[in-house]
Amino acid sequence: MQSLKITVLIAAGLLIAVNTYAQQNNDPAVSLKTLLNRVDQNAPTLLTDSAAIKIRRTQAAETHSNWLPNLRLNYQADIGTNNNVAGPYFGFGIIPADSKVRAESNNSAVSATVGVAALDWEIYNFGSYGAQNKVANSDIQVEQNQFASSRYQLRAYTISNYLQLLRLHDLLAIQSLNIQRNTEILRSIQSLAKSGVRAGVDTSISEAELSKARLNYIELVNQQKQVQLQLSSVSGLPYQSIIPDTTAEMTLIGQLAVVQSLNPDTVNHPLINYYKSVYQNSLQRETMVKKSYNPKIMLEAAAWGRGSSIDANDHFNSLSSGLGVDRSNYLVGIGVSYNLFDIRRRQLKLRTQKATTEYSLQKLSEQKQRLSISANQADVELETARQRLQEIPRQLKAANDGYRQKLSLYKSGLTDIIELNAALNILYRAETDLAQAKFAYSGALFQKAVTENQVNTVLNLLK
Repeated sequence: MQSLKITVLIAAGLLIAVNTYAQQNNDPAVSLKTLLNRVDQNAPTLLTDSAAIKIRRTQAAETHSNWLPNLRLNYQADIGTNNNVAGPYFGFGIIPADSKVRAESNNSAVSATVGVAALDWEIYNFGSYGAQNKVANSDIQVEQNQFASSRYQLRAYTISNYLQLLRLHDLLAIQSLNIQRNTEILRSIQSLAKSGVRAGVDTSISEAELSKARLNYIELVNQQKQVQLQLSSVSGLPYQSIIPDTTAEMTLIGQLAVVQSLNPDTVNHPLINYYKSVYQNSLQRETMVKKSYNPKIMLEAAAWGRGSSIDANDHFNSLSSGLGVDRSNYLVGIGVSYNLFDIRRRQLKLRTQKATTEYSLQKLSEQKQRLSISANQADVELETARQRLQEIPRQLKAANDGYRQKLSLYKSGLTDIIELNAALNILYRAETDLAQAKFAYSGALFQKAVTENQVNTVLNLLK
């Protein structure tokens, strides 16, 4: 723990350089919590998933109305002949009704009207309606959990990019210091070369090193902008304004005891809940399959009226006399409908649905296992990063002392430019190793937090 505190103190020195670099930007730093809130509100993926939930709800409302009866109103007025012959036939749906059988054909035109109000209502189907409604509600739950899962994955994506932005910010500050050191060396060489103490070739070597440092800086700026653009696409913030809070990493490093006490939240984990809901939805569909082939009890009712220009004595009257209603009737009945071959259909469809349920259960088990492995990996990475942070202060102190000594010796003419550049590169590598170690620690910490659904707990440490 003492070594870790030393790391914090040494890193604080680099933090001064980071803050100096940050002051070049007029925009204030954007905290990770603020960025995640913006992503929750503006991410296009989440807006799409939110609309999908509304679709499922409207579909559920449609399913809940399946119990409504059918009440059809029909009316027609016709003109034609009235000839028929005796004999059975199957209707093709286009054969007009003509009930009168005469000894001789009569092609005189007659008029007729018919109006029908018909009701058919599936009043009971042994739980099929209830099963349909449960599946519809389960579909809503799956979509809601899909939204939560998308939000969870998007937050993980945002955190990963934010940590990358912090790393690049640190590397830019380190590269800025490296440019300053190379500039200091070049000035010293130019002064010594003018007095004849140093050869002109040292100037060329130093200028090449300075140019290389500047090129590295340009590349890091490009990488930083690429990450900012990625965060801008999901948060809606202008990419130039996404400046990371450079105190976040050191705050988390100082909260090691709290971090180690994190416990996984498997009850409310978005990914587990999503796969659970998919599995439950498949079980509900099994029940719906079983009940959808049950017998159906139907209520049938009809009332109708008819008129015709042919009277009871088979007289063909004027066409206008057939436009009214001469006779009316009604019919009410209850029937039972069941298709015996539905037994086989239900078996086949249920077999398919059970296979889908088994697949969903395997996916749930697989996700639990993957989260467990990811949590163990995060613990290993976190411990490794902690050990790196304990060791790096020694490397950084030695590299800094070595560079200062080589610079002093070079100015005194006791060493050459090659050894000085080697010392400078060792110092640069030590500083970048510290930046990488901080990034690895923060990355492992948030991997653990994301895997164990404890992101909010970690974010609360950054207050």
